[in-house]
Amino acid sequence: MDDKDFGTIFLYDEDGEEVEFEVVTKLDIEGKEYVIVTPLDEDTEDALALRIDKDEDGNEVLVTVEDDEEFELIEEAYETLFAEDLLN
Repeated sequence: MDDKDFGTIFLYDEDGEEVEFEVVTKLDIEGKEYVIVTPLDEDTEDALALRIDKDEDGNEVLVTVEDDEEFELIEEAYETLFAEDLLN
């Protein structure tokens, strides 16, 4: 996913319904790429962290981060990034 691709993406919820998400930012951490997304049509400040992986055909796929240590790295990088934005 190029940095210029920020905008919206569509994902499926647990009921199989398509939901539009805003891509808040993209992070590169320890050789892996992640996106932080928030649902557009919901009144929530909850965000999802998704890892960008490649499938067997070389296509980019988004994978839910389930490892606690990996999630903590993402959270720390996100907080650092936005703390720097607030200072500027």
